[in-house]
Amino acid sequence: MDAIITTNELSKQYKKVFSVKDIDLKIPQQEVYGFLGPNGAGKSTTLKMILGLVTPTKGEIEVLGKKLTHKNRLEILKEVGSLIESPSYYGHLTGKENLKILQTLRGVPEKNIDKVLSIVRLEREKDKRVSQYSLGMKQRLGLAAALISFPKLLILDEPTNGLDPAGIQEMRELICNLPKQYGMSIVVSSHLLSEMDQMAHTVGIINHGELIFQDKLEVLHQQSSSQMAIRTLDNQSAMMVLKKQGIKVDYKEEYLVIPVNQDEEVRKVSQLLYEENVPPIRIEERKKSLEAIFLELTGKTVSL
Repeated sequence: MDAIITTNELSKQYKKVFSVKDIDLKIPQQEVYGFLGPNGAGKSTTLKMILGLVTPTKGEIEVLGKKLTHKNRLEILKEVGSLIESPSYYGHLTGKENLKILQTLRGVPEKNIDKVLSIVRLEREKDKRVSQYSLGMKQRLGLAAALISFPKLLILDEPTNGLDPAGIQEMRELICNLPKQYGMSIVVSSHLLSEMDQMAHTVGIINHGELIFQDKLEVLHQQSSSQMAIRTLDNQSAMMVLKKQGIKVDYKEEYLVIPVNQDEEVRKVSQLLYEENVPPIRIEERKKSLEAIFLELTGKTVSL
């Protein structure tokens, strides 16, 4: 089994509109797969179809090497943990009591409760009522609930949604450690593209219900070449010097931006400016962010 999840022409149509259209996912094992796209792109609908919560209009889904059907759905989902949208919990019960209910329903060992509380760092708050939890603690409890059976596959829909920067950092660290420590395969959906840049190994980008990119994250970054931003005490004169030598140069926010990224090219440009008495006082390497590449792929600005 090369992939933990495979879909073939997976589609969901509501009335005459396709929310998801002909999605072919191939999600690798034992790594973090980032499922990216703006709000309303079809991420949640796709994940709900994979979990059997929404019936596809057409297409096939294979999870853990088995074709997903109504008959074997529950059998397959025994090996799957999920956190879709906001976590569910009983506010009047403690964190541990909430997990006890899930442990009993899933029929897993009771020792798993303390294990998952430790993983999500809620040991000290386990006897506190969940209604008194912060948003970040509730998200971590939701992750603990998804982990209670130590599944082979973990599906997380917007797990950092609504968290502050510290909470996002903590959730990211928790997720990134799971494949290494427990051999889990993780699918994380998000519209926070910079988060996926720090978390995922492979990414799929969905826009208007269609998959427009799927590959290793480094392949996505290779679609943009580096640029050098140079500032001098006389940018206008420096620009004329570079243009006379046939060097393509743009002027952006008090910097001369040139499409060179090799050390030798940078050295030659710097030497040229020194010789013409307009030496650089600052040189920066600039690369397009994941957001910028995303906007190029979708062809227009979208709500992030």
